[in-house]
This record gives sequence, structure tokens and C-alpha cells, in this order.
Amino acid sequence: MATFVLVHGAWHGGWCWRRVADRLTANGHHVFRPTLTGVGERSHLLNPDIDLDTQITDVVNVMKWEGLTDVVLCGHSYGGFVISGVAEKMESAISSIVYVDAFLPDDGMALIDYVGAEQRQRHLDQARDGVPTPPNAAEFFAVNERDRAWVDSQCTPHPAKCFVQKPSLPGARDRIARKTYVFASGWNGHFGPFRDKAQNDPSWRVIDVPCGHDIMIDMPERLAEIFEEVA
Repeated sequence: MATFVLVHGAWHGGWCWRRVADRLTANGHHVFRPTLTGVGERSHLLNPDIDLDTQITDVVNVMKWEGLTDVVLCGHSYGGFVISGVAEKMESAISSIVYVDAFLPDDGMALIDYVGAEQRQRHLDQARDGVPTPPNAAEFFAVNERDRAWVDSQCTPHPAKCFVQKPSLPGARDRIARKTYVFASGWNGHFGPFRDKAQNDPSWRVIDVPCGHDIMIDMPERLAEIFEEVA
């Protein structure tokens, strides 16, 4: 059986993986779904100093203290930055890496380098002023109508420094043997170029899923199947 580490995106928490985790656990897999510092049930720790390095360390320490090896490391949305950084520190413990409608960042490129000028300036101002970034509505991410109110009630502001820090990514991610990009084709967001980047690299597998951005909410059964396929 496989070991999965599921990393959520901005404003979310480990809670968003529950449906996927339940299915994987029922099939005998080991599943860890850490919540990053400052959000979700760890929102009481929110402070202006939390940055991308903090949240990379959150996941690295789970893997170290739990003694995890042969990990299937999965990241959603902003979580693509986190798992890319984790790969630099824990490459030998990762057997498969999965980007779930996620940023696929280049070395030295922050999240603000992949968004429009207005959003970029807003994040820079928030990081400068020590103000967390409020969550976008579930409707914006095309979450299915039944779950929108629940998702909105669960999301919390995200530390703004996470979006402006430029990570050092010299290439560990590319050396992982199994690499998968899961694309949410039902949402017109930031991630088409990342899907295309993976599609044009024969070392990657690309899978399209017809739903909104929060695939783990909209289609947990299919996402759990994909995770098992690529483990």
C-alpha cells in the first residue's frame, strides 16, 4: 500500500482532503493531510512572519518525524509551491509527485510572478503591511453549488508573505521519476499554462478532470483513483 502526503492550497486546510483521504484509507493506504501554519485549524498561529519557507517546513517535518519514505506527494493550487520546495529537501523520500490544478513554479519565481498586475500589487501591499490575504469565494473557483457555503465557512485568510517569497528550486522536482499534473478543465483559472508545460514534457503524465478548481471537493472519487494510479 502507498503513503500519501496531501498538501492543500491557499486559504484551505487539511479538511479539504477529507473525502479523498477517506477513500484512500479505506483501500489500505497511509494518508497524511497536514494543515499549513496560519490557516484552517492552525489559523490561531497566523502572523505576518509566516512565509513559504515556514509552510514548506510544515510538510518536511511531518515526513521527517513520521519517518515517511516512498511518498506520493500531492499539492493543490498554491500547494504546488510548497511541494516543489519539499522536493528540494526530501527528494530521496518521494517516489511520485502530483500537482492538482497547481502552480508548477520555476526556480526563483514567486506566486506573484504568475498573476496579473493588480493582484500582484495587492499581494505586495499586504505582505508589506503584514495583512493576510482574504480568501476568494468558492463560487470564484467553480466549486459545485452544494458545497460552496461549506467551503466558504472553512476557508481562512492566508499569510501574504507566502505569495511573494521567491523559492530556490534548482531541480529536485524534475528528478522524481513519476510526475503527474491533474488539470481541472471546468475552471478557467491560472493553470492552463502549467498543464501545457507538463503536457510538452514526456516525463510528465497529464490527466484532465471535468470539474472546478477544488477537485478534491467536486470529484473526490476520481481524484483518489488517480492518486492510486500514479502511486
